[in-house]
Amino acid sequence: MIGAGAAGLYALHRVRGLGLSAKVFEKGDGVGGTWYWNRYPGARCDVESWDYCYTFSEELEREWEWTERFPAQPELERYFNYVADRFDLRRDIEFNTRIDQARYDDEQNRWLISMSSGETVSTRFLISAAGCLSEVNTPHFEGVDTFAGQQIHTARWPKGGLDVTGMRVGVIGTGSTGTQVIPQLAKQADHMFVFQRTAQFAIPARNRPLDDDTLEELKHNYHERWELKRSSSTGMGRRPTEASSALEVDEATRNRAFEDSWARGGPGFARAFSDVMTNPESNQIASEFVREKIREKVDDPDVADTLVGIDHPLGARRLIVEIDYFETYNRPNVTLVDAAANPIEEITPQGLRTTEGSYDLDLIVYATGFDGMTGALLAMDIQGVGGRALRDKWADGAGAYLGLVASGFPNLFMITGPGSPAVYSNVIFSIEQHVEWITDCLAHMLENGLDRIDSDPEAEAEWTRGVHDIANASIIGKTDSWWTGSNIEGKSKGVTFYLGGTNIYREICEEIAANNYKGFIFQPG
Repeated sequence: MIGAGAAGLYALHRVRGLGLSAKVFEKGDGVGGTWYWNRYPGARCDVESWDYCYTFSEELEREWEWTERFPAQPELERYFNYVADRFDLRRDIEFNTRIDQARYDDEQNRWLISMSSGETVSTRFLISAAGCLSEVNTPHFEGVDTFAGQQIHTARWPKGGLDVTGMRVGVIGTGSTGTQVIPQLAKQADHMFVFQRTAQFAIPARNRPLDDDTLEELKHNYHERWELKRSSSTGMGRRPTEASSALEVDEATRNRAFEDSWARGGPGFARAFSDVMTNPESNQIASEFVREKIREKVDDPDVADTLVGIDHPLGARRLIVEIDYFETYNRPNVTLVDAAANPIEEITPQGLRTTEGSYDLDLIVYATGFDGMTGALLAMDIQGVGGRALRDKWADGAGAYLGLVASGFPNLFMITGPGSPAVYSNVIFSIEQHVEWITDCLAHMLENGLDRIDSDPEAEAEWTRGVHDIANASIIGKTDSWWTGSNIEGKSKGVTFYLGGTNIYREICEEIAANNYKGFIFQPG
């Protein structure tokens, strides 16, 4: 297994249950994946804690007690460490080990893995749990090596923290990470300059501590929430609302529904009505509601205009959950720079220069996100049958059958790979579903004397076309973002995750497995 985050830990636990020897290779020195690396101030999950947790063990669910609605990084890291200890996983994890190359040997039917330590390992099966958001994206700016101050990507924040007291701080990026880190750094910095390249919709989190009654209720309705997750299109454990079209109700009723959803907070706002994500007219109404809410939070009308100058439909990019983000622009030590109208031209020894002017800085923070979905896989030199590189196979667009197996790369399983619901879902619930499908498939192979699995190229191509067809009919991805790969220079553009619903996807996976794994090609040992 590659990676000791949520996927790698559960995969190790399940593979052990098959009686197979297993090893996880992790480039960090601790478990947690995303929640090991992203320790910047304000780092917090945008899925509610009672959903963003494993469901495979009812005992684990009852033992662990969350403290907040939206858990922060330290609590999430503690959770995954607890899981690692609870199931005795560390003895099969090799930390501080990066996989540089994985090469399939056709004659041996083995994967030969070369590590940063210089060690080479041979394995029958290889499972990537590298994650959809683990390969950092730091845009290239001219002069970056000349800066006399400090530069840091949010996903590489030091464990001991970083004291920015008295500093002039520049933050590039106002996506999910930027909206979390900016309010926190603004409390310490002498002055903060926020370079906004893309104005974003953001919904208040309405975060809160969880009291004893709430925790008791969560433990009591464990089974109900599990069933709700299975039946949900996004893998969430909330009861579905009887939402109608935003166009079928009068204005007063519509505004009341939006106000109620706004008051609840969280990303569920996009589902206040059933057609917000599919009907452009309904989406426009919801978008204007959010814009007006943002304006109400910001004192300076010009700053508000810049913040609501959003050029895409609500939900076309990841819908952000924020805490005190817009109010931060009312602070006297915070300056918003419209880097869309006045792009960043270069990093200078003193700071940063846009087309409009120069800014003296002590620290530049890159809240510029990740090479999503495929970045971590393509950062490794993965070679399949005949030495063909995975990056060559995906040069014109990534795809794998069910997001699980890419044709020409036998015995390589991908957890939440391209073609699966992945990040457009409660990803930890999708991870569990993938791990369980993979390990059930491995059990099938062991029971039937099968030594190799690959996907049929035609089945893979048909599945990938279906993924694209669903995406083309949706508002999702109708603008440039990491969802479409547009943030990475030279990357093929397009939505690579399945938008048909995690419940439908699960049914398809189960049906294919029940139908003797139709679309997969097996060879006996």
